[in-house]
Amino acid sequence: MYAPLPVADRRAQDRSPAPALFGLSADPRERVADLLDRKLAQVAVAWPFAVAAQMLTCALLIAIALTAAASAGLAELVPVVGSHGAILAVVSAAMLGLLRVPAAREWPAYQRNRILMSGVAAIAATLLSMLWASAHVPTGSLQLGCYVAVAGAIVVTAASVHTVRAATLGFGIGVVAMLASRAGIGVPLAIAVAFLGCLVVATHRLARNDHALDLDRAEQASAGCLAVKMIAEFEGHGTGWFWEADRQGRITYLSSKVADELDLAGEAVGQSLVDLFRMDSDAPGTERTLAFHIASRTSFADYSVCAAAAPTCGRWWSISGRPVIDELGRFQGFIGSGRDLTEQRKSEAEITRLALFDGLTGLANRQRMRLSLDKTLTQNAGSYRATSLFLMDLDRFKAVNDTLGHQAGDQLLKQVAQRLQRGVADAGLVGRLGGDEFQVVLPEIDNRETLAALAREVIGSLSEPYFIGGTSVTIGCSIGIAIAPDDGADPETLVRNADLALYAAKADGRGIHRFYSDDMLTGARTRKLLEDDLRAAVAVGAFHLCYQPVVSTKTTRIVGYEALIRWDHPVRGLVSPADFIPVAEECGLIEAIGEWVLRTACMEAARWPGTVRVAVNVSPIQFANPALPALVASALGQSGIAAGRLELEITEGVFLDETRSSEQMFKALKAVGVRLALDDFGTGYSSLGYLRNAPFDKIKIDQSFVKGAAELGNRNAAIIKAIVTLADTLGMETTAEGVEIQDEIDLVRDLGCSHIQGYVYGRPVRADEALRQLGLENGMATASGFKVSRATRHKMLRSARIMIGGVRGDVRIRDISTSGAMLDGITIDGNPDGMAMEIELVEDQMLGARIRWARGGRAGIEFDAAFNLERLNQTQGYRTRRAG
Repeated sequence: MYAPLPVADRRAQDRSPAPALFGLSADPRERVADLLDRKLAQVAVAWPFAVAAQMLTCALLIAIALTAAASAGLAELVPVVGSHGAILAVVSAAMLGLLRVPAAREWPAYQRNRILMSGVAAIAATLLSMLWASAHVPTGSLQLGCYVAVAGAIVVTAASVHTVRAATLGFGIGVVAMLASRAGIGVPLAIAVAFLGCLVVATHRLARNDHALDLDRAEQASAGCLAVKMIAEFEGHGTGWFWEADRQGRITYLSSKVADELDLAGEAVGQSLVDLFRMDSDAPGTERTLAFHIASRTSFADYSVCAAAAPTCGRWWSISGRPVIDELGRFQGFIGSGRDLTEQRKSEAEITRLALFDGLTGLANRQRMRLSLDKTLTQNAGSYRATSLFLMDLDRFKAVNDTLGHQAGDQLLKQVAQRLQRGVADAGLVGRLGGDEFQVVLPEIDNRETLAALAREVIGSLSEPYFIGGTSVTIGCSIGIAIAPDDGADPETLVRNADLALYAAKADGRGIHRFYSDDMLTGARTRKLLEDDLRAAVAVGAFHLCYQPVVSTKTTRIVGYEALIRWDHPVRGLVSPADFIPVAEECGLIEAIGEWVLRTACMEAARWPGTVRVAVNVSPIQFANPALPALVASALGQSGIAAGRLELEITEGVFLDETRSSEQMFKALKAVGVRLALDDFGTGYSSLGYLRNAPFDKIKIDQSFVKGAAELGNRNAAIIKAIVTLADTLGMETTAEGVEIQDEIDLVRDLGCSHIQGYVYGRPVRADEALRQLGLENGMATASGFKVSRATRHKMLRSARIMIGGVRGDVRIRDISTSGAMLDGITIDGNPDGMAMEIELVEDQMLGARIRWARGGRAGIEFDAAFNLERLNQTQGYRTRRAG
């Protein structure tokens, strides 16, 4: 707020020279010139009266002079008075023109002030001369009349110019100058000069004080004008406005823009404040109304209001007010201000929307879903009211992002959100937690059949094809379901259990739903304990390696070993790699474990003959690490073995994210000189396109194709043959994994496989035992185990009819497989090997077979053709056992 300086302080600060104070010289300050111009304007208003007084004085003196000439013979007085009157008329008229004529008023103020000072000095000298001439009038009433007339003119003239201190000073100078010319140098002049000095000092002080006051008023006026201007600008173009009300709360002033918004242009004055505005009852701190504050004459601040007459509040204001008390303590009304809240409320609403809704899909976001779940579970507390939670994850969404780009992925998520909302409808609240993860809160639904039906419907809907940019896209969805309060009474527990159910749905094949069960939590806790134990095992080096031989099919010599990690837990015992390797990949320990395996395998292989290789498995996570080639080179250099003796086994999983970085990794590993083997071929990634560029030296045929390949009617042999042909064409070796039966050795050899790995040539052993094996018979391998492969047999008890040599009979079937069966209740004399027979396994259908052995009332038969066990009655309750 503006606060002017006290006048004394202003005078102390102002050191302007005397001519500037009297307005006789130019002042660069525009405000000073304006003030002097206004003072001259004041003189211009009073000067006509001074002229009138002067002319009246001249007329009276001429009349008195004529009278004195007639009565006393003073004829010489008339021309004197006349000349003085002429001088006054000319000078006064000139001054009047100077002050009133527009052309003259264009002159600088200080120049007009100089002329005014000179003119007033001339008029003062003339008036004093006329007063001097009055002394020649005979003593009496005429002389007194002359004195009064001249004195009156002097007083009116001095009063007319008193606002201009320079004119006052000029008046005194004129009087003293005329006195000097009339009386000469003497006592009267000395007295006059003394008084003139006092006048000069007093006038200077007054001029300085006037100057300070004028500057102060100018600053106040300027500040007031600026304030008015800024208020007008604020009201016209800003968000703020002002209002004023009388003692009864009736409007006496309201900014025009608010009056226009209320459709009260020109009619706002006189309206009651409480009739114009209504408060936002939802806003905090609105327990007291506007009417209360008006009645109680108390202040209020930042009340949100809108137009009382509007059915819907399209515009909002914040209004504040305080009572006005005069200097006597009397209440005069209210004065206050307001500001437009419309855009702020829109922004707040948008911020709230962004804070609670997903910007891409428009669904509720993670925060709103949490708030909704909190509220729903809180409402359900106290009485049994179920709430179900769906946690959903899209299957194969990453492939869409990778192949079509993130923009297509965003479009896909929008379409998924639309289908999901349609599918759930009013049953619950649908939200997106982020990425491709969605959540549905379903209040008061706990029927598992209803939830399962809804889950299947949602999965089916989301699995229908999408069309994005002219491309058809198909994805899937997995759902985990948890039901409160049984599966959790608080949000954290419920979400955790739904997540465990989702994890189970993914583990069971995706595209399905799973309800939470306690064993899922048990499994999760088991995984957590296993992870903790695994971290401790990595820290203390609790692992060791075993080596399974890889045998050449041509020479039956051991040409290499595959390094297999083993973990002998002090409590759990021997933990399978199938259990802890996935955990290691999830918790980020696989790279540390993989490095230890690589270095240890290379160091132990350095003790073997120089022609024996060692194979080490590489996780897709390890393969994605750009430092892998350097790590391999370091392990080779540390152990001293040739690079060609190290074989890195890589699964097809590395091709799920086939990028240029994968190609660079293959090139870098081949540049090191190591061999590359494709492990578990045929069980993972379905595309064969990667074989065109990936520089593999070997393909390892998964044991699922080897198992049962020697059985009658099994098609695995054809698959093995196709893989071998493909590998030979690409110049790659082949290793058949999981060979356990001796007749499978001949099969895979005949099919063209170059190497065999499996229990038929021995189980994995420690490094020392592997070294001993290599020293026996020049590293030749010896087969062991079952010699003949037989189909898996099923335990059963079933009656069947047989016919041998035209003789019919009934027997009981004890065991059966696709290639044969064991019969009970049959006696055959002599050697039955190869005896032909027929057996009725299916009603009215006889199947040809041959007897292979018979003793003790039992016999084993071999079918002439493979039999499909699915044709049998499936209600017999089979038990499976391994043949042998």
